[in-house]
Amino acid sequence: MAMTTDAMLDLIKETAEQVIRPRWRALSSGDIAEKNPGDFVTVADQEAEVLLTEALLKAYPEALVVGEEATAADPALVNGLREAEHAFVVDPVDGTRNFVEGTADYAVMIGEVRAGEIVRGWIWQPEHDAAWVAERGAGTYRNGERVTRRAPDPELLHAETSMRSLRRSATPPQIAELAWTAFSCGIDYPKLCAGGNDVLVYRAIKPWDHIPGALLVRELGGVARLINGQDYQGQTEGGPLVVGVDEPAWQVGAEWVAGAR
Repeated sequence: MAMTTDAMLDLIKETAEQVIRPRWRALSSGDIAEKNPGDFVTVADQEAEVLLTEALLKAYPEALVVGEEATAADPALVNGLREAEHAFVVDPVDGTRNFVEGTADYAVMIGEVRAGEIVRGWIWQPEHDAAWVAERGAGTYRNGERVTRRAPDPELLHAETSMRSLRRSATPPQIAELAWTAFSCGIDYPKLCAGGNDVLVYRAIKPWDHIPGALLVRELGGVARLINGQDYQGQTEGGPLVVGVDEPAWQVGAEWVAGAR
């Protein structure tokens, strides 16, 4: 049985309460592993992804479910997104390093794709008690209230990136402030929607990281586009990814990245 947008959010919240939040600031050394140096995974990631995947497949048995941890075990899984008629991406704990370190800046995310187009996205920030939801053509919502955003001052843009090489490059004059991202897309994208930043630049473009947030931004009139000019719909090649609160902000970010490469 298909799940309503609210039902999906309830599933995410329930999963977080069941297996994620009890581990926050309570992880033992045996609860943490490294997929690659510095790339952490915890029992919370693993157990949450299993629960979310099982629920999604029960509701949508024909759908492809691409989870971050399942893809770590089977890297070819993500390739199915290119051809899938209906798919979900699952990031059980986005910002796992932050979670491991006991900071509040982590999130649980699900994105839905139909025929190559992002149609729904959910970001739940448990420790901030903030639910961000978007549906294509229906707007972006925070805790049930529709979000609107004023256009930024085009000469006073706030940019954030996790790319060390970009931070060492000359900053465009339109960028008044440059900072690191939160190293959690589930924090970064909502921050942009709320007015806390205007431009985001990422080197890594993993679908579970960016699909939900890209839709949040687009539903507010923003842009999430690869440096090659393609709108981001879950591609795994063609980055970096530049996100702008509007087209002029995206152009500033794109030109900055192009000049620094």
